[in-house]
Formats: sequence, C-alpha cells, structure tokens
Amino acid sequence: MSGDVPRRRGLLRRRDFCCLWGGEAVSDLGSAVSGVVLPLVAIVYLHAGAFAVGALAATEWVPWLLIGLPAGVWVDRSRRRSLMLWCDVVRVIAIGSVPVAAAADVLTLGQLYAVALVTGLATVIFQVAYQAYLPVLVDGAELAEANAKTQGTRAVAEVAGPGLAGLLVHLFRAPFALIADAASYLVSAVALVSIRTRESAPTPTERNLRREIAEGARYVRADPLLRVMTIAPALANFFFTGFAAIEVLFLVRSVHLAPSTVALVIGVVSLGSVLGAVIARPVGRAIGTARATWLSTAVTAPFGILIAATTRGAGLVLFIVGAVLLYTGILVYNVTIGSFRQAYCPPQILGRVVASMRFVLFGVVPLGALVGGALASAFGARTAVLILLIGNVTPGLVLATSPLRGMRDLPGGQTVPRAVSPATR
Repeated sequence: MSGDVPRRRGLLRRRDFCCLWGGEAVSDLGSAVSGVVLPLVAIVYLHAGAFAVGALAATEWVPWLLIGLPAGVWVDRSRRRSLMLWCDVVRVIAIGSVPVAAAADVLTLGQLYAVALVTGLATVIFQVAYQAYLPVLVDGAELAEANAKTQGTRAVAEVAGPGLAGLLVHLFRAPFALIADAASYLVSAVALVSIRTRESAPTPTERNLRREIAEGARYVRADPLLRVMTIAPALANFFFTGFAAIEVLFLVRSVHLAPSTVALVIGVVSLGSVLGAVIARPVGRAIGTARATWLSTAVTAPFGILIAATTRGAGLVLFIVGAVLLYTGILVYNVTIGSFRQAYCPPQILGRVVASMRFVLFGVVPLGALVGGALASAFGARTAVLILLIGNVTPGLVLATSPLRGMRDLPGGQTVPRAVSPATR
C-alpha cells in the first residue's frame, strides 16, 4: 500500500490512485462513445435488423460465460496491473480495426461481431482485475470514496460520451467516431504504466483451475449477503440489458429521432448516473448502507416503465424522467455494494469472488440482449421496452425480502481472513 501521502490529505493527493482513476475515466469516456456508435454503425451504416442489433449487444457480454470464472483464477494468480495493461492493448487493436475497415470500404457486420467478442474478452479480465487491484492502492477505509469517485467519473463519461458521439457522428461517418474509444484505451494503458506502487507477488496456489474456481463459487453461495447480491442484480441485468440492447433502435425507429439526437438524449439521461454516484455515500450515511442497497432499487425501478410511453417532442420528458431515476438507483446500488465486497472479502480470494458473482451477473446479459432483440422483432420495439421494464421491477422485490431488509448497515471487512472451504460456513 502506498504510504507516501498521509491519509488525511485524501485520495486526490495519492498519485497512483489518480493514475488508475484518470486512465479508467478516459477509457470510460471512449467506451460511452462506442456504446452509442457501435449500434448506430450496425443500424445506419450496415442496415442491421432488430435481432441483429440485439445479437451484437449480446456478443459483447458472451465472454462472461466463456471465461468469467477462470478469469478470477487468472487474476488471483497474476499481478493485476500487468493483466489490465495487456487488456488495454488488445482493445486498442480491436476497436481501431473498425474505422480502418470502414476507410477501406470492407466493413461488415461480421467484423462488428468479432470486435465485440474480442473487446468483451479483454474487458472481462480487465474488470475483474480492476476490482481486485483497487485495494492494493487504497486503504479499506477509503474504498467507499474510491468507488464513489470511479463510479462518478464513469457516470460523467456516460453523460459526456453520447454527446461526444453525437458530435463525432455529425462531423464524420459513424465508424470513424470509434477512433475516440481506441485512443481512450491507449491513454488507460499509459496511465497503468505510470503507477509506481509495487504490487505484491500473488499467493502461491495448487494451480488446480477447477478447484480454485469452485472455492470462489462456494464462498459466494455460502454467504447470504453475497448470494442475494448476485441473484437480484442478475435479474436486473437480464431485463435492463434487454432494454439497453434495443434502446437506440427504439429511439430511432419507434420515437423517430435522428441519430445525433439519440446520442444527445442518452447523454442527458445519463445524468442520473452522476446523481447516483454523488448521493450514494450521503444516502448510505443517512439511512444505512444496507437500506440504501435495497431501497435504491425498489423505489426507482418502477419509474423506468415511463420510458415505454415516450414520444417525440414533449413526450421525451417521459424517457428522461424514467431513465434518470432508473440510472440513479443503479449507481447508488453499485457504489454501495462495490465497496462492501472489496472490504468484506479476503484479498487472496477477492478476484474469484468478483468473477463468480460477475459470471452470474453478466452471464445473463447476452440472453437478455437476445431476448430484447427477439421481443422487438416479434412485437415491435415499444412493446418490447414495456415488457422488459416491467420485469426490471422484480430485483427490487427480491432485495426487499432478503436479509438486507432487517439491517441498517452492511458489515465491515473481515479482520481475520475466513477459510474458503465449504465446511467453514
């Protein structure tokens, strides 16, 4: 742990944290650009249909099913910063291939699927490593602040990214806006190289992949809090991703907005993410972190149903209000449970715990995206949005009937690492 700056001077005075945080912030901005541009390339540039757009969104998440569990083992076996650095290099090459192919007039939908798959594989490893690496640079008492800062800049990126995407799409053809995302991963790689803190060598293991994966899965399954924090968000990811996969399609073909306006609207509603990141810690202090976890979802999710009634003109208010409140709840939840998990789980198994939870959380995403595309193809985008956002209310009900309902605050970190064998729980 870097100790060259006293804790009282805050995380903003910790050089290595700022390198990690700044690189991730720039990367998030680029990802927010591509999150809008990639489906626009498919819809406008390559004339993809509803199911093809849903399949493209699903492809980005399939890697969680392919390598989600072993990724946790690889992270626990390796130096996390090196893994993240190589992931950034891979993503620079993959995303950068799209504008190159477009310039040569050889871009195909198949290449978009391949790019989505490769970047998804790299992102799985990067995200698991990032969650496990942050406690190397930040004391446990400061994890909440670190996660709030990370989620806050991510939320700002989600606001600025679509707006930047709209500007780039307006100035250039859609594929060339992806240059911004490729450049952002390069900045992230440079920031990682700049970190000076020496990372401890990973704890030696038996090198039995199946056994190590099973240890992480058993740890999550045996803990009632980690278990419900896996089940409820998995339901949320299924329904919300189904909606997100057809969100651009809905705004373009059902609400009849221009591509640049779509980017602007998505950027505006992402203000809900900024709001959620800002209020997460004060809400947790005021009502308790456990209450903030379930109330943030149970109270805000029903407002998302307003989105299905969106129309052009004044009717856009329904989309904005519904989405802003939805995103606010998501960010309050994410900030709260992210810090809890990092402080609660022993470091030597944290990578596998994160991977086990995210294997379930993100493993349902491809299915949700495919279901979203299928529903839009069968019933139209508007009806599909309504079905999916009604379903998105169920995670709040699960959390509201869990052990969290009887708690004010989430428990703190373990002073003595718990054994990871199933017999200990």
